[in-house]
Amino acid sequence: MNILFCGDSYIENGVLIAVLSLLKQTDQKINVYILTASLETEQKNYVAVSKQFKEFLEGVLKEKNSRSRAFVIDITEIFKNQLPVNNMDTRFTPMCMLRLFADLVDELPDKILYLDNDVIIRKDINGLYSTDISDFEICGVLDYYGSLFFKKHVLKRDYLNSGVLLLNMSKIRKSGLFSRCRAMCDAKKMFMPDQSALNKLAVKKTVARKFNEQRKLKDDTVIQHFTTSFRFFPIFKMVSVKPWQVEKMHSELKLFEYDDILNEFLRYRENYYEYKKGNTNFLFG
Repeated sequence: MNILFCGDSYIENGVLIAVLSLLKQTDQKINVYILTASLETEQKNYVAVSKQFKEFLEGVLKEKNSRSRAFVIDITEIFKNQLPVNNMDTRFTPMCMLRLFADLVDELPDKILYLDNDVIIRKDINGLYSTDISDFEICGVLDYYGSLFFKKHVLKRDYLNSGVLLLNMSKIRKSGLFSRCRAMCDAKKMFMPDQSALNKLAVKKTVARKFNEQRKLKDDTVIQHFTTSFRFFPIFKMVSVKPWQVEKMHSELKLFEYDDILNEFLRYRENYYEYKKGNTNFLFG
């Protein structure tokens, strides 16, 4: 199974939680790929995911299956050469668009599951991963809010959330999808740039909501995605709680479903801090 994450060092906590939740569901070999970059902007400096995190994550993976691997691929120069100029200062960071450069990375396999760093895997994902996408470029779930307002076809909800996407990299490379998406992000300012470009240009397949639950946990939820959501009662408010914000998961979301994973994450994170100091005298678990 091949998994893809993208971003700078900020994603490390989320990636660790997502991987730990995945390991709880499967014993099979997992290859985790992380596309990363460093970048200085007027708003913020972004630092690439470190080699130390790659080594630590691979140790975590190998505790479950010795054949599993982690790969951190720095695409800073590629990214700087094709910056999405018109979308560098949106509320979504430039690092969100790194996935649109995946076609330029030869190391990535022909089929790979992209995950945002704010997901928790609750059940076996083979039902999603084994989906036949030979005739499609991407496969995902309708965006909970966006599919109501953004439509390629007026009478059909077809706007996908891009936080969980099964990618047919072979077809994407042949069709030039990501190249066209990059060009669109460079030329046109958009609210959700990479997601909007993918929805506009991709040949896509839609699967059940349970594979990317963006609202509330349900009995059949396979992957829960902690996106920003809205609450209308008793007063209107925006809610944005991420899995690594453990106290807020409890106090704001009243969610205790994942405490075993989050407690494990807190232990691993302490081990990672020690690992960065050069202390390897511990078991990964």
